[in-house]
Amino acid sequence: MEVFLAQPRGFCAGVVRAIDIVERALEKYGPPVYVRHEIVHNKHVVESLKSKGAIFVEELSEVPAKAVTVFSAHGVARSVEEEAAARDLPVLNATCPLVTKVHNQGKRYITKGRTLILIGHAGHPEVEGTMGQVPGPVLLVQSVEEVNALTLPADAPVAYITQTTLSVDDTKDIIAALQARFTDIQGPDIRDICYATQNRQSAVRNLSKLVDVILVVGAANSSNSNRLREIGTEAGVASYLIADGRELNPEWLKGARTVGITAGASAPEVLVDDVIEALRRIGPVTVSVLPGREENIEFRLPAELAAS
Repeated sequence: MEVFLAQPRGFCAGVVRAIDIVERALEKYGPPVYVRHEIVHNKHVVESLKSKGAIFVEELSEVPAKAVTVFSAHGVARSVEEEAAARDLPVLNATCPLVTKVHNQGKRYITKGRTLILIGHAGHPEVEGTMGQVPGPVLLVQSVEEVNALTLPADAPVAYITQTTLSVDDTKDIIAALQARFTDIQGPDIRDICYATQNRQSAVRNLSKLVDVILVVGAANSSNSNRLREIGTEAGVASYLIADGRELNPEWLKGARTVGITAGASAPEVLVDDVIEALRRIGPVTVSVLPGREENIEFRLPAELAAS
């Protein structure tokens, strides 16, 4: 069986930074370190950090007084920041810098008196954090139909921002609908917001031209991993989301001579290796890495950890 690995795949710079923050905090301050929400959406990563002394909670009320606290890569609402400050919790903010950039864009649009529209998935922690960061009402839209249902006047001054785990391709139809719906609309240049998502989606589209089956390594609650599986399916290739090699179903591979593997932005490479090993237990495998875009982006750590 021939196996082709998409390039790029797996961890993006924001995920690397977030995990690094927790690990360095554990080294500097000692366990336990409390992390609000899964640092990234991957059980393997979370369990690995738990084994080193991280404790994951959903609410700050679960964090003891004075305990070192990390905000996840998805970002948090201002109310969470204010609660942490009121309790005098020492906080390390692992919010992805690209998410922070979206927060700042939203704040600028609100300051200019524009009604803000957020393109994103309801209930996603990044969306909840973004809506809670902007000091004004935010209208969430998830589809072209929801754009058309907005009751604002056509000449209302509006602006839009997007969830970072959506790609340019994911948002282009909704943005086009917004631009057709409103005469006075502003938006960011999203090409520099969602580079990792876009790159991984483009790589899957290339992969889909070569293989009979696509395996996407990632968590069921990972938005960008689910989207990668959808893109493979849309291209007409049987595509499956798989957490690790234990979830590989040999039935998926019947009649397949070529298998493509990619990984969501929160899935570590060790899980890709685990899936390849699971394939080898079924039969002989040759592995090739497809050419693709190189990513060299690195984000700075918080100052208190940078030198540790």
